[in-house]
Amino acid sequence: MTRYKDSWFTTADNKKLYLQEWIPEKEPTALILYVHGLGSHGGRLDHWAERFVKQGVAFFAYDQRGHGKSDGKRGHPTHIKYLIHDVKAMVTQLREAYPEKPVILYGHSMGGAIAINYVISTTFTVDALIVTSPWLKLVNPPSKSLVKLIKPLLRIAPGISLPNGLDPKDISHDEQEVQKYAEDPLVHNKISIGLFKSVYEAGYNALRNVYKINCPFLIMHGTGDRITSAKASEEYVMNTSDRTRLKLWEGAYHELHHEPNREEVFNYIADWLKE
Repeated sequence: MTRYKDSWFTTADNKKLYLQEWIPEKEPTALILYVHGLGSHGGRLDHWAERFVKQGVAFFAYDQRGHGKSDGKRGHPTHIKYLIHDVKAMVTQLREAYPEKPVILYGHSMGGAIAINYVISTTFTVDALIVTSPWLKLVNPPSKSLVKLIKPLLRIAPGISLPNGLDPKDISHDEQEVQKYAEDPLVHNKISIGLFKSVYEAGYNALRNVYKINCPFLIMHGTGDRITSAKASEEYVMNTSDRTRLKLWEGAYHELHHEPNREEVFNYIADWLKE
């Protein structure tokens, strides 16, 4: 049986973030902190959280600022550093609440870039890192002319929001999941130009500093992903330690946790955690 709870977390700069917790009835063996992708929110992972709870693992998911039920204009954070600070605050809170339990950071897409950059930028790290479909590079990066157009705007109005260009059909082969995503009132398609540029650069920062990851690391990507580059994930692990494992899912789209073979995907993560 799952003990579910939702609450609000106040950041150092006084932003309210919506937090959901799925806790096993018995003492959890570990804690997972989930960092969602651009335009999404933590509530879309309830079915995934329940699977971990059955394994005795507590699952925590919060809506990032500018997303879901949390404070902020949709897609508006002007820099990824604010999102990384929020991860640190959440990890600190979990460490204080469960001082003896391992904390596993799990990031998807933009959340994967945030999770990786958090781990390589701090000594107050986590016990393990999982990322799926990380935004290291985009399959269709912006043109040089668009980047040139954005640069002057960054100096005067980094908070200007633009459509993110994501096609819901690219998230999953499961048509029901695509429809749920398209109809979800908490999902949005916005990104500020400041956030876009900083996440874009953070992907390259992650590529340059992969050697700083000092914990067990699972990175997974679908080879059919039309949003973030599976090739970049494949190249990424070339300079990692033997504590890193790459799993490519043949033909899978962007959201592995919503693909038709999600049961197989989950079992792979669960088996990796047991190891």
